[in-house]
Amino acid sequence: MNNHYFWAVRLPDFIKRNIQDEMTSVKQILQFKRWVHMKDYHITLAFLGSVHQQQLQPVIELVRNAIKDEKAFPLQIQGLNVFGNNKSPRILWAAVHQENKLFQLQRIVHEKCLEAGFTLENRPYHPHITLARNWTGLEEFKLELLAKYNPFRENPLSFQAGEVVLYKTNLEQLPKYEPIAAFSLI
Repeated sequence: MNNHYFWAVRLPDFIKRNIQDEMTSVKQILQFKRWVHMKDYHITLAFLGSVHQQQLQPVIELVRNAIKDEKAFPLQIQGLNVFGNNKSPRILWAAVHQENKLFQLQRIVHEKCLEAGFTLENRPYHPHITLARNWTGLEEFKLELLAKYNPFRENPLSFQAGEVVLYKTNLEQLPKYEPIAAFSLI
């Protein structure tokens, strides 16, 4: 079986710790089956899926060359949201402020992956940080909980997006995501 790979913005360790600390206080209220390991927090840019080893080097070189002059930029985590059925969501995520530079970076990485021969999703890009999966509450999920227990509303988390990483997924390990290539933004 081939491993799955994806490109992402790596979050600084202090932001990962802050997110985990904030989520500790809401886990009892927002009852999801699996919470993401702190070291696995990231902002996906392009999901490659299953990849043969020989496909990696060309896409790594294309992305490296395409982003070599890109500058680091500020990002902010401001809220919580869900994907899936609002009454029983499959994903809880942290909302990232809509920063144009993030969308530009995602577009560059997406284009280079296509150029390398990958087939990617065409859905609109929604930058986010996955926090948990699969609602398990005894009652239906209520969207109001997101606003009521949003730890980032009053205190958004700010950081510099300064590194793009190609991750490999190791489903049987924790953390699950292993960095394969990493490029700093200047």
